[in-house]
Amino acid sequence: MLVELSIKNFAIIDELTISFGDTLAIISGETGAGKSIIIGALALLLGDRANADMIRSGMDSASVEALFDIRNMKQLSESLLERGYQTDGDLVIRRIISRSGKNRIHINGSPATIGLLTEIMESLLSICGQHEHQIILQAENHIDILDTYCGLMHLLTAYRNLFDGFISLKSNLERLDDMRRKQSEKEDLLRFQIHEIDTACPLDGEDEALLDEKRLLTNIQKLIDLGEEAHDILYGRQGSVVESLKSAAGHIHEITKVDPRFPFEGALLDSLYYQVEDAALALRSYVQKLSFDPARLEAVEERLLLLGRLKRKYGPTLEEVLAKRRSIYDEMQQLVTLDDQIERARAALAALKEQLREAASELSSKRMEGAARLKEAVEKEIHALNMPLAEFRAVITAHDTVGAETFHEKGWDEVEFFLTTNVGEDLKPLKRIASGGELSRIVLALKKVLAGTWSVGTIVFDEVDSGIGGATAEAVGQKLQDVSRYHQVICITHLPQIACFAGVHYLVTKGVSGERTYTTITMLSEKERLDEIARMLAGTAITAKTIDHAREMLERTKGKSRSQFPR
Repeated sequence: MLVELSIKNFAIIDELTISFGDTLAIISGETGAGKSIIIGALALLLGDRANADMIRSGMDSASVEALFDIRNMKQLSESLLERGYQTDGDLVIRRIISRSGKNRIHINGSPATIGLLTEIMESLLSICGQHEHQIILQAENHIDILDTYCGLMHLLTAYRNLFDGFISLKSNLERLDDMRRKQSEKEDLLRFQIHEIDTACPLDGEDEALLDEKRLLTNIQKLIDLGEEAHDILYGRQGSVVESLKSAAGHIHEITKVDPRFPFEGALLDSLYYQVEDAALALRSYVQKLSFDPARLEAVEERLLLLGRLKRKYGPTLEEVLAKRRSIYDEMQQLVTLDDQIERARAALAALKEQLREAASELSSKRMEGAARLKEAVEKEIHALNMPLAEFRAVITAHDTVGAETFHEKGWDEVEFFLTTNVGEDLKPLKRIASGGELSRIVLALKKVLAGTWSVGTIVFDEVDSGIGGATAEAVGQKLQDVSRYHQVICITHLPQIACFAGVHYLVTKGVSGERTYTTITMLSEKERLDEIARMLAGTAITAKTIDHAREMLERTKGKSRSQFPR
């Protein structure tokens, strides 16, 4: 329930606060006073687009804030808590728009997104104005209205779960069928790829080993020259290291003969001599084994070229080439079992389709039953709204031909509302109703019929008095009062016949102060309410007879309305 609405610097509103109760609230005022601005402010809370033109001239920002009592809305409270928004039964929603474009939304003081605002407000507030009329005129929405009236949400949820599974299975089967159509071409490609890799028979790390071998083969003469030169230095030429070590050892031996105190041991030179000799022998053996093999070099280079082609085609490394080969093999195995997969998918789809058919059939049957009840209920309401000859019907077209059913997310039915307001005239689609007054009454009748089933807490009626007056207006006022027994109802009206049913009556006025226009709203006392009804009856020329007429109208509806003012 909307407890309080505060508007600041919005259009011609400077600052305005309205407190609401659980009774029928009527808002009236002269044309241009600012009633539509209040609707615009509420529409902002519903998520309508904001722009800087909405901000009062000379101000940098505007704000709309609403306090809701959600103590009886357990599901909404739990949803808010899951999102991190604490609430003790009060919900404060604030939307700020600024000329800088930095618009903000707060829920109980914490920042929120426009998406979350829209989601939350769907269960809190509904504005029944021109937009609502358009929604009801659109045939695609009629199935939702009928399902809501019939209380089919649980069946619809179960059907949608089946439908989602059906669509998923159907999509998978189409994918498998498409794979089978391309199977021959695909298999040829995969077999070629497997053959290409297997023919090369690459080994992980083989390319690196071949590169090492190629480097050796292309430098063979250099290695021979270096090896021979090193052997000659150590052993092979006159004055080699071995020869010099042998000469030095002889000299040291002669020294030790003369001077036994010489500290150097000849055994050390002997050891060096043999180590150098071993190194020289190793070099000779290494060089003797080296030989240039152009055929082997050519083979290595060709192998590297082959492996290079594989790497460019299947992966930057041989490891990835081998991994690609494994994935190609797995894909081939899938193709081999494709027929089995398709058969299993078709069987599963057929079984699920049968379940879907049963669920859609049950929905359709319930809708047929509910359509008859809805016809009776709506006709009762519109007859009471001074349309005694009107006939209403919810026409259901079921696309249920066995084997060729047309399933959609709400079953296989198409629903459209038809109406005739005159005897002898054919029923026509609701969207072809020309009279705004008739449409307003149809909308109100549907609201009344659906009052016990809708989850929204607050309904705002705007333009509900379009094209009506007299006894019809009084009947509309009575219906608004009836709806207010199930929902908090706020109605903006120009008609005194409707305003007389108010439990609380607000007057919107416009004035000028300090060269600025401003809008105010006042909750009327019983005396002020009488004066406003008289104004609505006669305009500015209010007479004693007008006052008496207004008093008579209020007295006539006294027993029908739930006024929060003591008499």
